[in-house]
Amino acid sequence: MRIGIVVDSACDLPADFIREHKLVLLPITVRIGEAVLADHREEDATLNFLDTHVAERGAEAETIPFSVNQIRDLFLQHLVIDYDHVFCLTITKTRSPIHDNALQASFAILNEYRPIRQAAGHNSPFALRVLDSQNLFAAQAVTAVEAVRLRDAGVGVAQMREQLEQLAGNVHGYMITRDLYYMRARARHKGDRSVGLFTAALGSALDIKPVLHGYRGETAPVAKIKGFDNAVQRLFGFVGQRVANGLLTPVVCMSYGGPLDELRALPGYATLRETCQAHGVTLLETVMSLTGMVNVGKGAVTVGFADQPHAFDS
Repeated sequence: MRIGIVVDSACDLPADFIREHKLVLLPITVRIGEAVLADHREEDATLNFLDTHVAERGAEAETIPFSVNQIRDLFLQHLVIDYDHVFCLTITKTRSPIHDNALQASFAILNEYRPIRQAAGHNSPFALRVLDSQNLFAAQAVTAVEAVRLRDAGVGVAQMREQLEQLAGNVHGYMITRDLYYMRARARHKGDRSVGLFTAALGSALDIKPVLHGYRGETAPVAKIKGFDNAVQRLFGFVGQRVANGLLTPVVCMSYGGPLDELRALPGYATLRETCQAHGVTLLETVMSLTGMVNVGKGAVTVGFADQPHAFDS
């Protein structure tokens, strides 16, 4: 059976990983004033757009996910012919309409695919599963990596579905942003009052950086640490502890809102990479999606991994 894996462009996976494993992308378009870019996870294009637009007016950006009709057309024109079963793994539905758009499109796809597929010489049925990753950015990528591993191992679609649904509820995402004022401006633009002015002003004045934890569709601060570098070092140290204790899948995904050389220069990064290598855990790193950067700002760090329930202890 030919199994396809679809992700949206907020899923922070390296471009070469996406190409190598033939993942299909649902691009999210970003508009800042007159500047428009469809996010196809091309690092150079993302960094150029970041330098020229995001820093100045990113908080006012409009993000435009693939519509129901665009998703329907992608499947009916290509995927129902290229694959027999497709897993569509989306950013958490609590933060984006992509999941609901894909779910709505799936009904039309399953109703309309037969003549298209038969014309291409395929008489077997086509199946599609839309799965909520329940997380964001680098954490969203963890479930996609496991989908690739299961597919390559020849696991059947029923078992894949069960394991991926279970895994999605056990992925932990952590994020540290550099600029609380940006986060507040972005939240206000989207009608989200979760980052108040007082919190932003106090945090910036004292150089306090919250550590945000994404888990099962919810995002909340779990620590407040003075200084960005110090906060990142403590986060990397904590992730290293979880790696040493044993993860549910052997991968840590990481993304950064800027050039990766800056990420690799952060305190604690080298030690985390060594810890992952020592425990047979793959560390995948990538420039954060443009969608992610306009929502959380330049220079943010996100880390994702699958683990048992735990408390952040830096």
